[in-house]
Amino acid sequence: MVEKIITLENVSLVDFLGPDNQNIRQLAAAFPGSKIISRGNEIKIQGQTPVIARINEILSSLIEHYHQYGQITDKVINEYVSAADDEQQERIIATSSPADVIVFGAKGGVIKAKTPNQQRLVDSVLKNDLTFALGPAGTGKTYISVALAVRALKNKEVKKIIISRPVVEAGESLGFLPGDMKEKVDPYLRPIYDALEDMIPAEKLKFYQDNKIIEIAPLAYMRGRTLNNAFVLLDEAQNTTPSQLKMFLTRMGPSAKVMVNGDRSQIDLPTKQKSGLLQALDILKDVRGIGFVEMSAEDVVRHRLVKEIVYAYDRFDATQQKEQANRPVREYRPRPDNNDRPDRHPDARPENDGTASLPVNHEQQL
Repeated sequence: MVEKIITLENVSLVDFLGPDNQNIRQLAAAFPGSKIISRGNEIKIQGQTPVIARINEILSSLIEHYHQYGQITDKVINEYVSAADDEQQERIIATSSPADVIVFGAKGGVIKAKTPNQQRLVDSVLKNDLTFALGPAGTGKTYISVALAVRALKNKEVKKIIISRPVVEAGESLGFLPGDMKEKVDPYLRPIYDALEDMIPAEKLKFYQDNKIIEIAPLAYMRGRTLNNAFVLLDEAQNTTPSQLKMFLTRMGPSAKVMVNGDRSQIDLPTKQKSGLLQALDILKDVRGIGFVEMSAEDVVRHRLVKEIVYAYDRFDATQQKEQANRPVREYRPRPDNNDRPDRHPDARPENDGTASLPVNHEQQL
């Protein structure tokens, strides 16, 4: 039997341990093969090494919860114990599964890369702290990114997941939306919720969100923050302005893993507004330590027609660019009146040099 002692610092023992050490007794009941003893500000754990490790993780999480919320309740302990049990089962399954599995879904399904470029994206994220994923709709950019974020959280590589999107309407004005801020922006973030719900059970996902372990927020909420010890994903980055994307990239903390996803063909910004993603790709292309993964129609994993649609639009865009390239350029020929003033616009009215006749004042002639 192994023993470990945890010392509580800057913690109110009554609020943390509960009346008559009720919280510790509840935690001990969840691990009948071990002993958890509280004496003063020390908690002694006795048991087998794997069980002690799990209890230690739960107590560490409870201490963080206390520092954030100031109290520990029966419900909180049950949630953390349940979360630890789920993670333990997932780790057991993962050790006996193929190495290419990213994570197991909420219903036990396997989530892994389905195309070579998706696997390149997985490898790039493991190798680099910042990765740009580019490609058309349906190539799995968002889904694979969320899966990698969930895996990092479950493997204790990060303490939280932060997922953001710019709130830009796709070519239509929705007008006034009722409700509070969350209700206004949730429709824009729905694809993120869909992916998370596929990978994390509903109750556990709610627990993560309530405790700010998983944050989903508009890009504007990132200003002023330092994103550290977190897996950070910016989706739909083609709809960021240059200043927005620069702001986001400079939030990156020393222990962060960052992904930026975008689709060059679906920019919903105003016509005269430059995409921050396109500018960043040009500026950062030679910076070491940044991964760039380009996906194509071959990586589309939705309905087979989506791939054909992407191909058709690519052909159309190529034809349009060719026609514009072959269009003759109109030669500039200034008006004779402006030969002596090359700085004047060719459509400007000629100046009166005194030789032009003035308008007749008919009233004086009378």
